[in-house]
Amino acid sequence: MMKKILIAVGGFAFWGAAALAQAQAPARPAGSMPTAEPQAGFVKSVRGNVQLLSTAGMPRAANAGDALAAVDRIVTGPDSSASVVLRDDTTLVVGPSSRLDLKEFHFNATTHEGGVLVSLLRGSMRMITGLIGKTNPDAIRVETQTATIGIRGTDFIVQSDGQP
Repeated sequence: MMKKILIAVGGFAFWGAAALAQAQAPARPAGSMPTAEPQAGFVKSVRGNVQLLSTAGMPRAANAGDALAAVDRIVTGPDSSASVVLRDDTTLVVGPSSRLDLKEFHFNATTHEGGVLVSLLRGSMRMITGLIGKTNPDAIRVETQTATIGIRGTDFIVQSDGQP
């Protein structure tokens, strides 16, 4: 009888620990592989055909709640768009027929220090800067085919036709 009780208690302890670990872990879409790269943020919303490409070049369909790595590419189809929120609360809205590379993201939640570098290869993007932009605007950079933009405000739109 005692052995059955110990097995039952052990089973509940294992189940509780697994449930706690799952509750604390960031959401990851079914079938996706865990990444060694730190999470930069998440996809807030998707309209139409939106793909995320990792540094390994593996495309995956973007869905609301998907994790975004510190180095990822967002590709939107015609009549498509995506909204992404980074860990410092920077919001990126990527317009139709766009290709945006998140080339660098690092952020210390304690000191609010960090940096963001995005490259708009084609299409349009709206950025509303978060804590990094508020504490150190020089740490936010946007590249296009023909220019690098230094940010002094907190809400702006960039459009690039992709032709140098």
